[in-house]
This record gives sequence, C-alpha cells and structure tokens, in this order.
Amino acid sequence: MDVQLFIPCFIDQLYPQTAFNVVTVLEKAGCTVHYNPEQTCCGQPAYNSGYWDEAAKLAGKFLRDFGNEMPIVSPSASCTGFVMYHYPKILKDNPELLLKQQNIKNKIYELSDFLVNVLKIEQLDVTFNHKVTFHDACSALREYGIEEEPRKLLRMVKGLELIEMAERDTCCGFGGTFAVKNTAISTAMAEKKVQHALETGAAYIVSTEASCLMNVNGYIAKHKLPIKGIHLADVLSGTIQ
Repeated sequence: MDVQLFIPCFIDQLYPQTAFNVVTVLEKAGCTVHYNPEQTCCGQPAYNSGYWDEAAKLAGKFLRDFGNEMPIVSPSASCTGFVMYHYPKILKDNPELLLKQQNIKNKIYELSDFLVNVLKIEQLDVTFNHKVTFHDACSALREYGIEEEPRKLLRMVKGLELIEMAERDTCCGFGGTFAVKNTAISTAMAEKKVQHALETGAAYIVSTEASCLMNVNGYIAKHKLPIKGIHLADVLSGTIQ
C-alpha cells in the first residue's frame, strides 16, 4: 500500500531517528512510503497559543502539501487529531480549504491506528527484551481515541513485558505551552507520572507522543532515574536492543 508520511515538526527537529524508525515500521508492514520534504508544521502550537491566523496559514500549507489520493500516516495522534478536528474552526471562512480538509479527514491516521485497524497487523518480527509501561497521551486517548491499538502492537513484540502503571491515563504535564507557562504544575505532574512508571519496575515508558516523552525524559534526566521514555515506533522498528 502507498502511504504519505506526515512527520510533525517536533519529531523532525528533536527526534529525527524516530521519524526514520516510522519509515522502517511502515516498510516492514509492506507499505511504500512517500515523503514530501516541503511539509512543515500542522499549526497546532500556534493554535494552542491563540495565534489562529498564523495557524490557519500553516493549515493551508499542510492541505497543499498532502493530497487525498493515498492514506496519510503520522507518529502523533495529537497532530493528526488537530488536522481532523480543529482545522474546521480556523478555516471556517475558506470554503476551498474546508473542502480539502473534508477530503483528507478520513484518510489521515496515527501510526498504531493505521497498523492495527487498516493494515490489520497480527504479528511482528521484532524483539525487545525489556519490561515497559505505556503512557496514554491526553490527545491520543481523549481526542483521537486510541487506547488498545498501541498495546496490541506491544504485545506482539517478542521478549517485551508490558506492565500497566497506576493512573495510566493521567496527564504527564506537557500540554504544549502549558509546560512553559505553568512550569511548577507541569513538573509536579511529570514527577507523579514517572513515579508511577518506576513502581512497575519497567525500564522504558512507551508512548505515541514525542512531546510527552520529552517532558518525562526531562524530569528523568534531571533526577538521574533508571528509566527512559521512548516512542512506540522506536520499539516496533527493532532498532533499539
């Protein structure tokens, strides 16, 4: 199957290896991956900060960069959900772009959703001999609506032991600019999330959202804790031993 790859700016700038790992995962699943190097940001950071005009400009660029002729797959439910559910708000006065958004709305997928519900993946040739716990990002769980999909994929990985943490569906404290504007609250939330993860005995916190992982990894690094956050695609690619 031919797919278009949408790499959020956050991953492009800070976690490029995760982007390459997404390609590896999709190619192993039998996909031919197409990447438009002109793509940039979906506009979510500007939107969340109240800059709707700037977000609308980025939304227009996104809709020009991606067509509706093949599925669009992304390693971020947050960015994908933003395109699906928030573009109509900022493009309400642009009928042409609204039509483009409606044409791709049902063709854009978060990675685990695409693998499980579109490709119907039932087995993976990947080994990861570690205990892991999974963090449900707020946007992934409550807006996009994935919960079982990433867990189903993790259970297919040989040698991996998935242990659920307490309060697995609570926020990690990132929340986009929330972590900058409300640092003390964000840090307390990250501390609680990491503590729950440590209590499982897991070596890794896995998530579908690189932004959440940056937040928890910042706390982990500062306190030199024996755990690490990694993206689901990093596990599924088989590049981490």
